Amino acid sequence: MSQTETFSNWENLVKKQLKTEDIYTILKKDNLEGIDIKPFYNDVKNPLVNLPKVEESTHLVANYHESLEEDVFAFLLNKNVENLSKKSLFINNKALAEHVSPEDDNQYFSLIDVFDENDAVIDDQLVKELLAKNYERNICVDISLHQNAGASIVQQLGIALAKTKELVEVYGAEILNKLVFRLAVGGNYFFEIAKIRAFKLVFNQLSKEYDLDEIPYIFAETSLRNKSVFDSENNLIRSTLELAAAMIGGSDAVFSTNYQIDNNTENSEEISFKQQIVLAYESIINVFDDASNGSYYIEDITQQIAEKSWQFFLEIEDFGGYLEILKQGILQKKIYDHSVEEQKWVEEGKIKLIGVNLYPKLEVKKSVEELYDGKEIKAVRWAEMFE
Repeated sequence: MSQTETFSNWENLVKKQLKTEDIYTILKKDNLEGIDIKPFYNDVKNPLVNLPKVEESTHLVANYHESLEEDVFAFLLNKNVENLSKKSLFINNKALAEHVSPEDDNQYFSLIDVFDENDAVIDDQLVKELLAKNYERNICVDISLHQNAGASIVQQLGIALAKTKELVEVYGAEILNKLVFRLAVGGNYFFEIAKIRAFKLVFNQLSKEYDLDEIPYIFAETSLRNKSVFDSENNLIRSTLELAAAMIGGSDAVFSTNYQIDNNTENSEEISFKQQIVLAYESIINVFDDASNGSYYIEDITQQIAEKSWQFFLEIEDFGGYLEILKQGILQKKIYDHSVEEQKWVEEGKIKLIGVNLYPKLEVKKSVEELYDGKEIKAVRWAEMFE
């Protein structure tokens, strides 16, 4: 049977199931990324090779608590903890990152962004201090802020590449294998899987510009953007799906931000971490290099996101690079425009949040104009409009 006949058979089957000839109008789904989504897929034009990750098994990262020392391998540290042994430690405090003395039997990773987004500069002293330390990965490129501020997926990955290029220009290409990329994973499940996979493609492409063949180290955390102060149970469901997307996409480490917004407790910290445990030990999705490889839909949108992200990166470079586009206020405006459009979709119900704008408990209390500032990149949760 030919490819055309196969496609035609699938098309007729979908028409029969939906009881209409007009399947393309019914199944059309708009998105803010500019990605072309087909109503169904029966092949992929350019199949991708298996996309590897740095770590053999995804690190499940917990906020440090002494009760977890025996059972948890990877911790997020906001303060110094002594006598830890054979752990992976992700340092989340600038002063601690600068002054901690790494011990030989632990692995250390810095999660401190060396870019000052407000002044549009690289903190050169911080970079040099961190590079001098015996860390597994010394320098963090943080784009979690941009996701939480409402940047599109394409913008996030383009920004990650542009920040990387700024670092290479100052410190040389050898810095590429010393980087940690801190990403926030949102609620658009398949797009977020594709985002992580696409970043592997474009980062590897950038490394080849320097005659290298590098894989990015990806630390993925759950987003704050789609969480609500008054809807913790739904926050828990959303963050579980985000963790699954992060693992399936091939992240090297995952961390669940607390599902109780503005009300962290010891119990909620424990539950947030145990989301990862359930996913890892019930489904084993944290051990695969590229679990979604071969999915026609994910393969297609992965490649579209990669192409668009690379083009956005080139657009940033045309303005003179990441720091220059920040100084000119152009990037802030681009993120602002997308975040406002996204917030309007929430307000209009095109993006649905159960308990917020679907079966709502709340009414709109703040306008888009009150929430966003075209001159500043800042985190804004969708639900703030209703709180």
